[in-house]
Amino acid sequence: MITRVEELILLSVWKLQEDAYGAAIRNLLTNETGDDWPIATVYTPLDRMTRKGFLVSSVGLPTPERGGRSKKLYRLTSHGVSALESSKRLSRAMWSDLPELVVVRA
Repeated sequence: MITRVEELILLSVWKLQEDAYGAAIRNLLTNETGDDWPIATVYTPLDRMTRKGFLVSSVGLPTPERGGRSKKLYRLTSHGVSALESSKRLSRAMWSDLPELVVVRA
């Protein structure tokens, strides 16, 4: 099972495809959620999920916009895709057949 933060980061990597690197992932999460995502909130789970085999990383070519530095790029592994599929199944199961929500006013 993966955490919600891990799920969102894996989904971001999937969505960004070949442009999935730390800052791009952070920007996507910030734009999609409306919350500020400190860079450590992204890199710590990226490292953990790479160690767990959900992701693989590679070093991209140096770019002029980064002062000649390379980007660390991330890709989903089959294990990462399976984790996302399991998370999706669980969410669907939990959201299905809910009773009508009644709001109680205090």
